[in-house]
Amino acid sequence: MHSWLQDFRYALRMLRKNVGLTLVMVASLAIGIGANSAIFTVVDALLLRPLPYPQPDRLAAVWLHSPGIGILRDWPSPGQYIDIQNENHSFDRMALAQSRSFTLTGREQPERVDGMLTQSGLLQMLGARPLLGRLLMPEEDKPGKPAVVILSDRLWKRLFSSDAGIVGKTITLNGNPFTVAGVLQRGFMLNAEVMPSEGPMDKVDVFLPLPLGADAVKNRGDENYNILVRLKPGVSVPQAQADIDAIAGRIREKDKRDRSFGMHVEGLQEQVVGDVRRALLVLLGSVALVLLIACANVANLLLTRAAGRQKEVAIRTALGAGWQRLVRQLLTESILLAVLGGVAGLAVAQAILSVVRTMNPGNIPRLEDIEINAAVLVFTFGVSLATGILFGLAPAWRAIQVDLNTSLKAGGRSGQSDGGLRLGRNRLRGLLVVSELALSLMLLIGAGLLIRSFVRLQRVPPGFTADRVLTMQVAANGAKYRQDKAVVQFYQEIESRIARLPGVKAEGVVSVLPLTGSVGWGGINVEGYAPPPGQELQVDIRTASTDYFRAMEIPLRKGRFFLEHDTADMPRVVIVDETFAQRFWPKGDAIGKHLWFNPKKPITIVGVVGVVKQYGLDTDGKIATYFPQQQQADNGMFLVARASSDAAALSGAVVREIHAVDPGVAVYGIRTMQDRLYDSLARQRFASTMLGAFAAFALLLAAVGIYGVMSYLVTQGTHDLGVRVALGARPGNIVGLVVRQGMELAAIGILAGLAGSVALTRVMASLLFGVSATDAATFVAVAMLLAAVAFAATVIPARRATRVDPMVALREE
Repeated sequence: MHSWLQDFRYALRMLRKNVGLTLVMVASLAIGIGANSAIFTVVDALLLRPLPYPQPDRLAAVWLHSPGIGILRDWPSPGQYIDIQNENHSFDRMALAQSRSFTLTGREQPERVDGMLTQSGLLQMLGARPLLGRLLMPEEDKPGKPAVVILSDRLWKRLFSSDAGIVGKTITLNGNPFTVAGVLQRGFMLNAEVMPSEGPMDKVDVFLPLPLGADAVKNRGDENYNILVRLKPGVSVPQAQADIDAIAGRIREKDKRDRSFGMHVEGLQEQVVGDVRRALLVLLGSVALVLLIACANVANLLLTRAAGRQKEVAIRTALGAGWQRLVRQLLTESILLAVLGGVAGLAVAQAILSVVRTMNPGNIPRLEDIEINAAVLVFTFGVSLATGILFGLAPAWRAIQVDLNTSLKAGGRSGQSDGGLRLGRNRLRGLLVVSELALSLMLLIGAGLLIRSFVRLQRVPPGFTADRVLTMQVAANGAKYRQDKAVVQFYQEIESRIARLPGVKAEGVVSVLPLTGSVGWGGINVEGYAPPPGQELQVDIRTASTDYFRAMEIPLRKGRFFLEHDTADMPRVVIVDETFAQRFWPKGDAIGKHLWFNPKKPITIVGVVGVVKQYGLDTDGKIATYFPQQQQADNGMFLVARASSDAAALSGAVVREIHAVDPGVAVYGIRTMQDRLYDSLARQRFASTMLGAFAAFALLLAAVGIYGVMSYLVTQGTHDLGVRVALGARPGNIVGLVVRQGMELAAIGILAGLAGSVALTRVMASLLFGVSATDAATFVAVAMLLAAVAFAATVIPARRATRVDPMVALREE
């Protein structure tokens, strides 16, 4: 133990001896270890830590799909749920649920709350426990029971001030009275990550019964529900999938669905994290490369320092120190250095996580659960220990190969015993620099591909003009809005008022606003088109007001927009997008053609508008139809207002006008369209920014590495340089000699990095848009950048070499 403490104290003295070098090494390691700890924290929270529900590995969701018509995931209907319930052999529990937005009234201001109609089994499957009252009961899964509601702990505290007597009281949701039957315990959470909904939803705050009557099995077209299941013990997801495939085949035949129609079972953990898994693994691989580069860099710096300690090592060996004792001493220094880097790395990791939360890419689930915990501390300690051993091996190996006679004879020139400017005598340092350059190039190419992809994505026209547009959601719920006429009159009145506001150029409402995550599609019939056997036509269905297209500046290609006289008592009309028109009438005119849901009620196409990127700039949506709001009323709408200057400044006035018409209407989700467009790119921006930052740090380390090696060679080769200058070598010859050797290292590193990049960037293919994983322009540009940086890092010591005084250099010999 005494010898270990002696090694520790000596290591501290050696690190204090050159504080500047120690700080550089600790900083390099801190960034490398910190980046790994930060990304591991995210990986631990999402991929390694189970969901906060009982037996989460047995929980799964059932989805529909029809890839033949572009539907990769769709919500089931009650009728399909009952079929699965009656025919499956894999699930020991099932629950049907539907997300809803509710307006809570009876307070000073109406409040919009996210809610869910659900069967009683859902809360029990997810391990919910009542803090007050009870949960939903099995008998409430049938019609005819009193209307009750279960509140989340969050809502109970926020809106009801933790009222201990809330159970039994009545609250009003969408104009209907509900008796509070219970409040859930703190910590229970259900959100759109676990139960994806058709519209924007945060966390579910109210749970209401979903009674299914005897006729529910006939409700097969209302595909707007979630199905959550718990697998029987011993049943795997693939086994359940085989079971559900057979059921889907029977439903396909019975309901005459598209031949590609099917169902799939998805484990709940996979559903929550599946979208972000690949991006996280790419980032984890990237930070591992950063750490390797940092290790190579520190190893090179330690080798440089060790070169100056050769005489010390030789003397200790001559006095009887064994190689084991010397290696232990040097590894103690390395591990101490790594531990210091690990401690500093925790601060770096915390900073990176703060940046992640600030950027909020939108596709990282359970973001609030991501924090540095015991597992992360153990990981950081382990990485620090492994890192210390890894980069400590090189100087330790070099130390035990010291030639006693040469080192002791060298006197004061112990640093020059490695020999001159020849790289052949410094193969280990050269190998480390080549490794740094190769790994840096791989990171830089990956970052370059993501950045090029992001730039191209930003240039994709969304189909509308986002500048100076204010958006918000309006929910006209309650008893007074049960008739379509009342809904239409309400929206007409608020549009009329908003249109007269100073600074408003145009306004309108739409049922599904682009880039909000809202969906709305369904089947429709087209004049002159009969789907082939076993296929069906699905289109996006949107409801829009007269001036919506002008407010969003969606271009009119043919025909007209909606007019004020397109009312419910007039012939029905529809506007389609360009893709729709080109698909069915590529050489003709869509205007005047007909669509229908009911063949007895044809709908005339009166206009063709430009294509809108509904679900993201990188996604081609379905062909789209727009129906006039006056003919197809919808209680919940997105309101848009185009301003002459600052759109955000209009929000207060717009909300006041809405509440002047009806103070009981909930207005929420107030944002500019520019913000929505910006946030729609958050995932790509996050990936390119993070990888770009790691690549920039790797480039800096590579530059420091090659600079350090060439500086060391110049220092070691002072005598050789003096001889060359004395024999008549010009400055240009000296610069060329040094630069040539530095660029030889760079060339080898770049070639190795290009070969590695070809293999590794293929993993990133799914993260790219409009750019190949082997994009030649990116590969060439990044290689040239790295070569330029390497050249600059080599020129500096080369220019210093030209200032060697031959008299001084030869006198030292």
